[in-house]
Amino acid sequence: MSIQTNLQQYVETESADAFSLQNSKLLKVELHDGEIQAKKGSMVAYQGDVSFEHAGSGGMGRMLKKAMSGEGTTLMKIGGTGEIFLADSAQEIHLLKLDNDSVTVNGPNLLAFDADIDWDINRISGGTASAMSGGLFNMTLKGSGWVALLTDGPPILLDVASAPTFADAQAAVTWSSGVSANLKTDFKAKNLIGKSSGETLQMAFSGQGWVLVQPSEGRPVPTSGGGSGGLIGNVLGG
Repeated sequence: MSIQTNLQQYVETESADAFSLQNSKLLKVELHDGEIQAKKGSMVAYQGDVSFEHAGSGGMGRMLKKAMSGEGTTLMKIGGTGEIFLADSAQEIHLLKLDNDSVTVNGPNLLAFDADIDWDINRISGGTASAMSGGLFNMTLKGSGWVALLTDGPPILLDVASAPTFADAQAAVTWSSGVSANLKTDFKAKNLIGKSSGETLQMAFSGQGWVLVQPSEGRPVPTSGGGSGGLIGNVLGG
């Protein structure tokens, strides 16, 4: 007896790169006695001798920034030798390869990156806008290696130098090292009487480079009930 199937179209892809796309929603990472960091819970399958552990924040300074800002996805370390497949809610996956460069990323849009890449949490300035927004902080990734990003749908890449560029704070996924970001408010008196456009808070980009924008203001981030809450809970969970 035999099975007739069209599943052969989904066989594992082969690539010379450590990070490659199995398809638009599934990342394949090849480890050879190496290590990466990835969004906690993003592993969907693996083959080989691979281990997983909580990554932590990598220092008290980053731990406190993460706790106070609420920014930064919870990371896990993946090490060993084998092939790991990562995904998050069937979102689109995009690859960047840094060469002694940096990018700024909205934390929920970060899927995985090479262990040699350093990360930190940085504040987006903007005066009055800073006091009104929860999206004041983003993650900066710096060094050399692969970075895998998530978007909720196919994104658009905008050339910041070509025209004044603005985006919703949750829709802005990542921007290159030559780009500066500030918060901007389009505040009018009628906002006080319930006639806001819903676009009062924006991010303004300037400089030389690009910004990647997704066609969504982000998916709801699930919150866990119980346990330690507030600042202490964020520190212990970092």
